Amino acid sequence: MTTTEAAVTGTTEPSDTVPCHGAPAEENAGPHGYSKQKDQHLKRLRRIEGQIRGLQRMVEEDVYCIDILTQVSAGTKALQSFALQLLEEHLRHCVADAALKGGAEIDAKVAEASAAIARLLRT
Repeated sequence: MTTTEAAVTGTTEPSDTVPCHGAPAEENAGPHGYSKQKDQHLKRLRRIEGQIRGLQRMVEEDVYCIDILTQVSAGTKALQSFALQLLEEHLRHCVADAALKGGAEIDAKVAEASAAIARLLRT
């Protein structure tokens, strides 16, 4: 599990994911499906981070609870949208690459994507 995943999920369990391109987990440094849009993704995540910091300010300033909840909803939707984009890129890149290679790797990638979808649906 990456540091970002641990921060978002609040867990520190090791990841059971299969790295892209069949590389060992230690070498799972890319290129990944999101690599071509990395700058756009980072910009989007910084915007989401700003929303979360805004929530902190709202609480510090004793803003009305319903107004805070509205912003929580907006932040949640922004993260969900980001997650769906990342999942789509994973399917188009990593899963498609595994499908071309065939064998057990495709089964592992499909299982990995299914587990990621299940985690997204639980949120």
